[in-house]
Amino acid sequence: MNSLTFLGRGWKFPLKFENGTVAMSEAEEDVDESLNILLGTYPGERLMRPDYGCRLRDYCFRNFEETTIAQLDEEIRNAIDNFEPRVTVENTDYKMDDVNDILQIIIDYKVIATNSRRNLVYPFYINEGTDISI
Repeated sequence: MNSLTFLGRGWKFPLKFENGTVAMSEAEEDVDESLNILLGTYPGERLMRPDYGCRLRDYCFRNFEETTIAQLDEEIRNAIDNFEPRVTVENTDYKMDDVNDILQIIIDYKVIATNSRRNLVYPFYINEGTDISI
């Protein structure tokens, strides 16, 4: 069995069409997209998998101190451990962009089937939708 077969194949995310059909992603690209989907999905959003997702939205409007970062880190690692069996998380890091109120979530992970190391930078918009000016 080819090691890339285990990594799977799925629809590209965000959804795209090529030549009248749904564009597909394969192998490590599919893993990257799956991690983005996992982090962007709140538990309860998927009808057939109500436990699927990550509770990132619970951290909107919070002060990001060490305790909050530790809780967020545990939430992210648990979500990946529970719902993405193709990878193991090796390291996580968090960088705050105070100007834009964005927390960069940096996840270093290893794809188990290929032993390749990759990283994902996920932008978490802390005060999304609150930049209101009158």
